[in-house]
Amino acid sequence: MKPGHDPARPARDTALRRVAREARPFLRARTGAILRLSGWSLLEFAQTFLSGYGVARALDDGFLARRPATGLLWLAVAAVVVLPSVLAARGVFGRLADLVEPLRDGLVRRAVARALSGALGRSGDVSTRSLSQVTHQSEIARDGWAGLVLTLRSFVFTAAGAVTGLLALSPALLLIVLPPLVLGAALFLGTLPPMAARQRAYLAADEAYAAHAGELAASVRDIAAAGTAGRSVAESRVLTDAQLAASRSLARWSAVRVVALAVCGRFPPLLLLLGAPWLLRNGLTPGGLVGALTYLTQALAPAVQALMTMLGTAGGRLVVVLDRFTDAPPPPADEPAPPAAEAPSPQKPAHRAPVAELHEVTFAYGPRAHPVLDRLSLAVGAGEHLAVVGPSGSGKSTLAAVLAGTERPTGGAVRWRGRPARPADATSVRVLLPQHAYVFSGSLRDNLRYLRPDARDREIAAMADAVGLDALLSRLGSLDAAVEPDRLSQGERQLVALGRAYLAAPPLLILDEATSRLDPAAETRAELAFATLPAALVVVAHRLSSARRADRTLVMDGPRTQCGTPGELLRSSALYRDLSGLWEPEEARAVPDPEPGAPVEERRLGEERAIRSTPPPSPV
Repeated sequence: MKPGHDPARPARDTALRRVAREARPFLRARTGAILRLSGWSLLEFAQTFLSGYGVARALDDGFLARRPATGLLWLAVAAVVVLPSVLAARGVFGRLADLVEPLRDGLVRRAVARALSGALGRSGDVSTRSLSQVTHQSEIARDGWAGLVLTLRSFVFTAAGAVTGLLALSPALLLIVLPPLVLGAALFLGTLPPMAARQRAYLAADEAYAAHAGELAASVRDIAAAGTAGRSVAESRVLTDAQLAASRSLARWSAVRVVALAVCGRFPPLLLLLGAPWLLRNGLTPGGLVGALTYLTQALAPAVQALMTMLGTAGGRLVVVLDRFTDAPPPPADEPAPPAAEAPSPQKPAHRAPVAELHEVTFAYGPRAHPVLDRLSLAVGAGEHLAVVGPSGSGKSTLAAVLAGTERPTGGAVRWRGRPARPADATSVRVLLPQHAYVFSGSLRDNLRYLRPDARDREIAAMADAVGLDALLSRLGSLDAAVEPDRLSQGERQLVALGRAYLAAPPLLILDEATSRLDPAAETRAELAFATLPAALVVVAHRLSSARRADRTLVMDGPRTQCGTPGELLRSSALYRDLSGLWEPEEARAVPDPEPGAPVEERRLGEERAIRSTPPPSPV
């Protein structure tokens, strides 16, 4: 399911339609689980059919025909067929988890993503709505979905077995049974829209009270100091009264539903008894009449009543809760509008569509702090490779964070693919790899598919060959080998992170010294592999060789920046010339990554011996 909210939706786009639109791909992806569930339910169909048909045959062919042995045999068949249905229940519950747990997990992920987006996009404001969704509403959805699946499955196969049995006994039975069922179902369906509206109002009142309770818990001392306890109690009373009114309205509509249940459950057997003389005159046997009553009282009526009860309570609540998850909140009111089109700057290649842009961006870590970025404008096009260099503390990682959307600029605008950067779009637009790679305990395949769960093994193999993961793969033995983060070197962890980013292949890739623990040859191989992707690649360089491989290089010295090709920067940037002299040749730094558990100081000593080994190059 993908969250989305369009204020221009027509009024007829009801909650049920919105939920159904997003439920279709969820169900299509689990067709196999549905088929397995249906396979187990066929036993319930057979049990329902034989329960009434066996009683009819026991009377007509057995006891009424003075053949008690035949009658007992048919009754034994109707009784024994219950045993496979017990086994079917075990299989049904085993398959139920394949449909229920993915729904809850997806809803929790959506609520958490929405909360994180709100925290990042609104200066740390985490909505209490998301808290209610994670803790309360997701469990309502899980329980409601499980109950709906079980009840709907039972109704479908029970009703199919009962209708098949009625047709086998006498088609005229349907003329008596179907009208009250259709009438009751129509009355019941008419109550669904108002019931859904009342359910939604009740959940809105629940969320409002949760928000109010959270504010009270955080402000107890202030309330006591200011003497406003009475006002707080009055506000709480208003919210509880709103919840009470919503629940009473819900109860009133439930009374209408009781009438619909009575029409469906009580009228068919009554009409069958009233129409029994006519049916017997038109060919229905006494055993057929008793079998039809068995179908109605023991199978069809209970199944209809269970379905209506489930749809009326858990079903309506489920639709409302799911609609709360699909109805994403509108963007913050203070979000800057897209700036008007402007003439391309010298930093924007005319032949590439910009993937990420900084427009007069300023960033400072406090109201009175000196800006780290000062009115910086920059554009990175699709397929372009930009390197960022500068001394320690010059703002390279800050630039990466602002470009990735994890830090909001103090001034100016950040745009992704021509639109304002929003945290909600981050996972589909960019991947940011920091210096310290994240690797979790699990299989190597799970680690590599962390950002792209549908990646196939052949794609993983091609990635390993391109990025340079083949050595680690050979050492571990297979993709299914368990990964213990503490037993991987820092370089191996970075390779795993690089591999998962390569598989994800988002439009924007930002490597913030993500290859700093690799030797020069491995770093070159990884960066060249990323350069073949159609994504915009931004590399915070650990070595000047990274800058030499890039299309352009941005030199940062605090708020002062210069951007150009290596040749242009050698002529125009004294800092770039100094950095060129401090960075040693690649062959002097070819120190292999330490083995797992080996001290990192060995590499540092080698790096210190190699540094400053070459005089600064002459300006071109």
